[in-house]
Formats: sequence, C-alpha cells, structure tokens
Amino acid sequence: MTTRINETFKNLKQKNSKAFVAYIMGGDPNRKVSQRMLNALPGNGVDIIELGMPFTDPAADGPIIEEAGLRSLKAGTKLSTIFEMASEFRTINTTTPIIIMGYCNPVHHMGYNLFAEKTKASGIDGAIIVDLPPEEDKELREAFNLNDLALIRLATPNTDENRLSRVVSGTKGFVYYVSMTGITGASSDRINSVPEQVKKIRQASKLPVVVGFGVKTPDNANKIVQDADGVVVGSAIVKELNEKGIEPALELVKALAKAVHK
Repeated sequence: MTTRINETFKNLKQKNSKAFVAYIMGGDPNRKVSQRMLNALPGNGVDIIELGMPFTDPAADGPIIEEAGLRSLKAGTKLSTIFEMASEFRTINTTTPIIIMGYCNPVHHMGYNLFAEKTKASGIDGAIIVDLPPEEDKELREAFNLNDLALIRLATPNTDENRLSRVVSGTKGFVYYVSMTGITGASSDRINSVPEQVKKIRQASKLPVVVGFGVKTPDNANKIVQDADGVVVGSAIVKELNEKGIEPALELVKALAKAVHK
C-alpha cells in the first residue's frame, strides 16, 4: 500500500512538481455528499487525499474541522463508514493514495490489528493518528508494518533534534510538518520559518516532507512548496464545502492544485 505514496512522489519529482494533499472530513455533511467530493478530488488536481475520521473530542482541530466532525457524527458516520467510503473510491481510482487522519480512541477501541487489516482491505494507504506519540504507537506501527501501511508521524516547530530523529525513525510515506503550534485552520504566522524547518527534517530523514496546518490560500500553498515536497489544505476546503457546496469547493481545490503544481 505504501507503494502508491512512493509512486506518487516519484512521479511528481520526475515532472519537477510537488504534491497537493487535500483533506476532507469523511461523512460531512453526510455520506452521499462526502463520497461525491472524495471521488472528485483526483480529477481536480489532488495528488494525495486525507480522509478525516470524525471524533467527539478532536483536541488538535480548530472549529471548522471540529464542526465538520460533529456534522458527520450526527449523520451517522462510524469508522466502518470511512472504510466503506475508501472501498467505493477504489472501484473508480486505484492510484491516488488515501491517508486517514484522526484520533486514537476509535482505533484503540477497534483494536490495532483489526484496524490495520480493515485499513488495508479498504484500499487505504496509511494513517495519521494525531494524538498517538512515538512512545505509544508501537502496537499500531507493528500492525501497520505487517500490512504494508504507512504510519505517518507529525513534526512541529517545537520538535527538537533529539525528538525529531525519533519521530522520523518510524515514519513511512512522508513526514508531516505541522507549520504552527495550536489547532488546524488558524492563521499561520510561521510560513517564513518553513524553509529552515524543512531543511532540518530533511537532514534527519530521506522521506518527502509535507507541510500542513494554517494553509488557506493558493498563494500560501505556492509559497510553501518552494521548499517542501507537498502541502496540505483542509479547513479552507471543508469550510467551502459546508458553506457553498461541492462545485465551489472543487473550484477552490482546482485553484490550490494549480498553485502547487506551478
């Protein structure tokens, strides 16, 4: 499964391009709309998809993602729904990587081995579990390794060199650099420090470095990929989908992709 991620970065590098990673909340505002959005992302320039798993207590999420999660839960979304969405997506697309993103509680409740098996069976390539630090992810990492899945860890502006080596040592696929401290969707005042931080991560890991949190506009995205291997946009897309619907949200996705791929 990690092959899809590796192939994506390899193909982009050959084209001298960068990865546009788009986040949507699975099941927001309901399964039908969310599935349509998911299915349409690659055709509008998305290289890697992050599919959110809704959770009742999303500590790292800002109000936009938090509200999206609550809408999704209210619509009846479960962890099994996320797997079903990925499986349906795979009937029309076998090449675009999907990374699921969320919190450890539902994963732990399901059991790490079963979670890994279901993740693989549904055609998902990896996961970002934001509240599972390296010191506590051994069981999930081992289950993912058995199923050839990428457990993607986060590095932050506060990650020092000692901790960074630990963060990157168990990561597959890419390293996710959180460009700011705090919650998703807030304005990033640290975009100017991205080059320095990306360089530091590259010294510790040979994996691609993807930057997220606080990236809202095509200009932001274009600036970041001058130094990073990819950029993640989530809150801006989720907000557009909620306020204006699928077509305007996809127009934003298209504009972001164009800025990243320049």
